[in-house]
This record gives sequence, structure tokens and C-alpha cells, in this order.
Amino acid sequence: MKYNKINADLFIHNRENFKNKMVSNSLAVFNSNDVYPIGADSTMPFQQDRNIFYLSGVDQEESILVLYPECPNPKHREILFLTETNAHIAVWEGEKLTKEKALETSGIKTVYWLQDFDRVMKEIMSQADTIYINTNEHYRASTATETREDRFNKMVRAQFPAHKVEKSNPILQRLRSVKHKIELDLIQEACNITEKGFRRLLNFVKPGVWEYNIEAEFMHEFLNNRSKGFAYTPIVASGNNANVLHYIENNQQCKAGDLILLDIGAEYANYASDMSRTIPVSGTFSKRQKEVYNAVNRVKNEATKMLVPGTIWADYHVEVGKLMTSELIGLGLLDKADVQNENKDWPAYKKYFMHGTSHHMGLDTHDYGILHEPMQSNMVFTVEPGIYIPDEGFGIRLEDDVVIQDSGAPFNLMRNIPIEADEIETLMNEA
Repeated sequence: MKYNKINADLFIHNRENFKNKMVSNSLAVFNSNDVYPIGADSTMPFQQDRNIFYLSGVDQEESILVLYPECPNPKHREILFLTETNAHIAVWEGEKLTKEKALETSGIKTVYWLQDFDRVMKEIMSQADTIYINTNEHYRASTATETREDRFNKMVRAQFPAHKVEKSNPILQRLRSVKHKIELDLIQEACNITEKGFRRLLNFVKPGVWEYNIEAEFMHEFLNNRSKGFAYTPIVASGNNANVLHYIENNQQCKAGDLILLDIGAEYANYASDMSRTIPVSGTFSKRQKEVYNAVNRVKNEATKMLVPGTIWADYHVEVGKLMTSELIGLGLLDKADVQNENKDWPAYKKYFMHGTSHHMGLDTHDYGILHEPMQSNMVFTVEPGIYIPDEGFGIRLEDDVVIQDSGAPFNLMRNIPIEADEIETLMNEA
């Protein structure tokens, strides 16, 4: 892995929290993701399943974690199953985790090779009443591909039909949404790497540059700072491309007078950052561009203050909508009649700001978290309002990542990334 070693205390802490939520005499199983094929002998770069990583720190394919807190055999209360490394694998792929390294990484003492899984599983399932299966129930989840976990869950139901089945997901949705200090430090590092990429970019952008040139500048900086690269597919949207919310082609030339909407974040140790900034190609905003930019920034700043313990996500978005409506009226994009006659299910402001303002962030860019439950201290949220005006040829989105705190305003993990319009202009025009 490119990232520095993570203190195993994080994973020990996460497992204890999970085990404390399990029902009596139950076990839970978590599988690594598949290595996905492309064609011939080519594969996608491996991405670990976030739940097994969260609970073990193991960042390797074909790994399995089993938790059985009440197992009669104390040795089997936490088990890791790994691919057995050997000299051939070491030459062709690099050495896999040894049992000693797995203990150092995860804090788990019992490590078996994968070939022992069926035998051990039959033994412990004969002792347990309930099995927790790992399912992805995120509200944005895509289920088009059958995962290694899906195949395992089918096998469990077929081979052990008399066992009760519980879902690990509701436990993990709650646990993963509240971050440990070590996790906050890892997310902060991802944000710091993103900052380095953004500052590099400000001296690079000039009329005539291509969107993919900008993407490459970020990637250069990310890789040089122990990141695998982008936490999600980057958006580099110049001119009217910014009005396509998920524009990812990044293949157009940036023209003088246009704005570039950047929605880009580095990953670090599987943790995400998620930044949006909007900058002028020529280094200076027009009067109108700056008016809209500052309006978006004001909404972001006021919305951030609302992210406190006890806030309900849906109510928060209603209040942000009121802020945005006021700014759009001030910009002449809406009038009072538009607001009076609006459809309450699709308010007038949605014509220019059609997406949500905040989402959980952590191991996933859109991280686990139950949206109808009150916000808690140490949750990490994005704050990302935008105004999109196709008729004027530009769109603006500004986004920071913040940590909810016990009292006062959230802590901004992107506090050092330039965002004020005047500072952006100054940095872009430095010799």
C-alpha cells in the first residue's frame, strides 16, 4: 500500500463496537471485494470492501473476517482468513500478508489460510444460532454486479438454512458514520493532499489549457503524496459543462473568460476527500461571475453553521433552500412571484440549485449514515451549494468537508484550501 501504516487500535476499537451490537450467540462474516476483470488477462485495480477494511485494516483480495464474540473456543472469537503467501506469489505479485503482518495490521491473533475456511466455518456454525451477513444498503447503492459477498450470502442460506440471518448493515451504518480520531486524521490527510493539488493547479491554468491537462496536474500531486489517486471520478467542467452535474468527460479546451468548476478529491488509505472549487480561466472573475460566486459562498458559510448535533438532514435542506432562494432573488434569477407560485415538492430555487447540500463522507465519498436520524458529533459531512445558469454559460459549486463538533460550528477539514474569490484571483495572478 502507498499509505503509511495505520494504528491497529482503530480496527480493534471498531470491532469491539460492532461486537457489542450483535445479538446473543451470533457470528458475522465479511469478505474482500473481487478483483474485477476487464478482458483477456486484464483487471481493474483492486479496491477493498470498505466494511472488512473498517473492521480489520486488511487491504488485500480474497480475505475473510469472522467475528464470533461468544464462541466456546476463545481462539475463534476473531478470525482472519488470508491467501497463503509463497515464493511464487512473492515473485509475480509481491508478498501477501503473512500471519505476523496480519496481526500487526489488525490486532487479530487467529489467522488461518483461506484453504481452512470451509472446515472452520462448519465447526463454528454448528455452535452459533445466528449469522450476520454483509449487504450494501446505502441509499445510492448500485446492485448491477454480483459481488463476492453476494455469492457468499447465497451459499450461507443454502448450506445453513436453519440459522437465523441478521444484517450487519444497520450496525455499520451507525458505527461508520461517527468517526474515530484516527479516521479524522486520515480524512484530514486526504484533504491536505487535495489542497496541494489545488494550489499546484492555480498557477497552471491559463486560456487554452485542456480539462484533461488539469486532471493530470491533480493526479501528479496526489500520487506524489501517497494517494492512489482520485476518491471518485473527477469533474473538470469549463464553461457550460459546469451545468452538467456529473460531467466527467474532461475533454474540452478552457476558454478565456470562462469559469472551471472542479469537483475533485484525493483518497488516502481508502478514506475520501470531496472538494469543489470554481476558478476563472483568465485568472479574474467578471463582475457577474463574482456576484454569483459570492452568493454561493454565503450559502455555504451559513449552511455550515447548521451542521450541529441534533440536526435532521431533511430539515436542514429545507433551511438551506430558504437561504438559496433569498440569494437567487438578490441575483435577479428569481422574483417573489416565482416563490409564491412554486411547487412545494420542487421549490423555485431548484431551477438553479437542483442537488442536495450535504452528505456523509468517510471511507466512501457518499459514506454510510442513516439520514433520518439526528446528526452527531464526529460525523463528517460535505457542504456543497451551487448555482447553475446555462443561459449565462457558467455554473458555480463550492464544497468543503466538515466535522460536526459537540458545541459550536463544525471543524472545516478544508480550512486551508483557498475559497474566497479575491484570494483565488491573487494566487492565480502571482508571477
